[in-house]
Amino acid sequence: MSILETREISVRFGGHMAVHDVDLRVEPGEITGLIGPNGAGKTTTFNVITGLQPPTRGKVLLGGADITSMSAHKRARRGIARTFQRLELFGSLTVRDNVRTAAELNRSESRPATAVADELLDRVGLADVADQRADSLSTGSARLVELARALACTPRVLLLDEPASGLDEHETDRFAEILQELAGDGLGILIVEHDVPLVMRLCHQITVLNFGEVLASGSPIEVQKDPAVIDAYLGQDPGAPG
Repeated sequence: MSILETREISVRFGGHMAVHDVDLRVEPGEITGLIGPNGAGKTTTFNVITGLQPPTRGKVLLGGADITSMSAHKRARRGIARTFQRLELFGSLTVRDNVRTAAELNRSESRPATAVADELLDRVGLADVADQRADSLSTGSARLVELARALACTPRVLLLDEPASGLDEHETDRFAEILQELAGDGLGILIVEHDVPLVMRLCHQITVLNFGEVLASGSPIEVQKDPAVIDAYLGQDPGAPG
């Protein structure tokens, strides 16, 4: 059973259909990519999944249960965690306190919040900066703090919105390694990302949106060779000569 599924999700803003009949599945232990041009409906789809935007029609299922009418905070307690394209850290707090705050809100965690925070910071490689203010970090490190904070909620599925934005090559590689480790532990991950090589390297399945509709869905190899995807987004078949 898919850990997360959308069925015919549609969102209309006035006369504009931002998302139309989007079907999406995220499996436990897999990384699913959601890609497409700017304005394709990726963030709107994320907002529907997390409860920030009600759909005009369609359903959102978590572990087979219909959560379409559930509030955002109840979905979070059910196991949906998310990071945002814009960094949302508490800049005046320490790195540890940013993660500890999330751990304290996690009712399913019985261990002390500080212990949870320290364990997660060690996992993402930030134990040595735990006592620094969050606003003193590089963008790459700040992204990892956001990831640790999301993990403090012990999610069943993790949604990442442009997590590689602002990262250098080394930071991107480290981030990719962590996501692969998390998926290896059984976490379902849905990622919106414009770094196409990263998506192709990380993801088991990819869904491509264009003008709010699913243009293609399949493995990285299938998506890269899809003529409609090449024409609308990729620009060139990565396997073509030249």
